[in-house]
Amino acid sequence: MPELPEVETVRRGLEPVLAGARLTRAEARRPDLRFPFPDGFGQRLTGARIERLDRRAKYLLAPLDRGVTLVMHLGMTGRFEIVGGDPTSRSQTSVPGDFALAAAPDPRHAHVVFETEAGARITFYDPRRFGYMDLIASDALCAHPWFAGLGPEPLGKAFDAAHLARAFEGRRAPVKALLLDQRVVAGLGNIYVCEALHRAGIDPASAGGDLRRPRLTRLTRAIREVLGEAIEAGGSTLRDFASAEGALGYFQHSFLVYGREGEACRRRGCGGTVKRQVQSGRSTFACDTCQT
Repeated sequence: MPELPEVETVRRGLEPVLAGARLTRAEARRPDLRFPFPDGFGQRLTGARIERLDRRAKYLLAPLDRGVTLVMHLGMTGRFEIVGGDPTSRSQTSVPGDFALAAAPDPRHAHVVFETEAGARITFYDPRRFGYMDLIASDALCAHPWFAGLGPEPLGKAFDAAHLARAFEGRRAPVKALLLDQRVVAGLGNIYVCEALHRAGIDPASAGGDLRRPRLTRLTRAIREVLGEAIEAGGSTLRDFASAEGALGYFQHSFLVYGREGEACRRRGCGGTVKRQVQSGRSTFACDTCQT
């Protein structure tokens, strides 16, 4: 499933064509994805102006001038494609020269289409249909069950060592599991938690409540660094992810531990080996030497 860097990459790709745009047409080509579309989905969007394009955790948020917000989640295989509009206005992610383009999406999985006054056509594809969209009153968004219990954004000012100290206090659960809890911090997923814990030199199985402030400071710094670098690389492509411009993510080539079971640790002078273990049904990758 796309994690925060992938969703932010998609947001940045869509923003130039959707922020401030007026929708001249919106069409849902099936009654549901993971959940049913709200009644009158296309009619309620047609003619609306998108005020801006935000992200909260792994959700894309498009507040409309009608007092509602279009909420979009990519699920596991969701992908947007942009055709038309002004391509020169689109932001480009800074990536290496061999940054690849994904294969063209299958038109059989084109489930939602938006068209703008400026001539852009934005299509949402989702082969497995685990994504979803809804229209929620903007003034009730924070109280909605999808958002009410979310923790702070890991790239925001509210996320720091003090926050983790409060969230972890007295907790015997593994730090890996706590960081994946969206009530502790919003938007983190398995890949980037593994990578951040390695950078911070912390054993994923360590009890969260045992971590003292210096280690939590290293951890928050590592989380910010990993997410920032992944966003600049356009996210990670392990399966189906592609940006709104059709580009594949590149950060998977920088993984230090994720998916590297049995390989040597890349930390200079370590000499350890990356091991895989299963925690709460999820694969965890960590160095058996430098993560303590």
